[in-house]
Amino acid sequence: MNKPTLVIMAAGMGSRFGGMKQITPVDAQGHIIMDYSIYDAIRAGFGRVVCVIKKEFEEDFEAAIGARLRDHVELVYAYQSLDQLPEGFEIPEGRVKPWGTAHAVWCARHVIQGPFAVLNADDFYGQEAFVAISSFLSEDRAATEHAMVGYRLENTLTENGSVARGVCCADEKGFLKDIVERTKIVKQGDKAAYTEDGETFVELPMDSIVSMNLWGFRREALDGFEAKFRDFLTNTMPSNPLKAEFFLPKIVSDMIEENTGTIRVLSSDARWHGVTYKEDLPSVVAAVQAMKDAGKYPEYLWR
Repeated sequence: MNKPTLVIMAAGMGSRFGGMKQITPVDAQGHIIMDYSIYDAIRAGFGRVVCVIKKEFEEDFEAAIGARLRDHVELVYAYQSLDQLPEGFEIPEGRVKPWGTAHAVWCARHVIQGPFAVLNADDFYGQEAFVAISSFLSEDRAATEHAMVGYRLENTLTENGSVARGVCCADEKGFLKDIVERTKIVKQGDKAAYTEDGETFVELPMDSIVSMNLWGFRREALDGFEAKFRDFLTNTMPSNPLKAEFFLPKIVSDMIEENTGTIRVLSSDARWHGVTYKEDLPSVVAAVQAMKDAGKYPEYLWR
């Protein structure tokens, strides 16, 4: 079997962070979070990297990471833009918001050739997560068998604002039964809660398993993405044409509901590190340095 491909969703500008957080250095050597994700992925057995970006930022991405990686891994770009739509659809007037994570993967369909993992550009997942998802994807499994890496909610929160997480429910055999996207989860002391309206908060257990958008799919899963995107554009988007998003958890939920695929939940006790807000950056820098001091990473990743 071919080595799995790593698909990194990096087209977002990072409005809450206030800039192109995907290429913000997180150590004194100038590495960005993607450096660590790709380094961990290569060590775990991935053979190819696809970065989903905006075409207009290709030069910035190439300068920030592409040029120094090409001697170490096959790296290609896919481009996400609002006008990448199935035939017969048009961009709603006034729409500037990207179509979402499932659309990002759909935009990369032409350069994904085998089993693949998907993740966010601005999240630090930890080496064990890449080992788990690579091992799963490298096994000889049915085309309908997919996976996700689940994290404990308490390990994925920031002190600096709300986060979006897919809250998961798994059965006794470790297969995902349900996932609900909560777009505003906040830490409240030693507890966590989500809100839909900004006023009413519902507590979430700190040991809840949540998705950090680290998914593992067989290539065949992409066959259903366009049909689901068409359904989204026809039935969901018109009620909120400027902001409705086509999320990966919706693809997964439909697989489960329609019995067209299974999702194995691969657990991780790792602590998430990410730059959702500008105020998160110092803690990420400190965490990266601590991991280097502990010998988990060399000072320079690509020497």
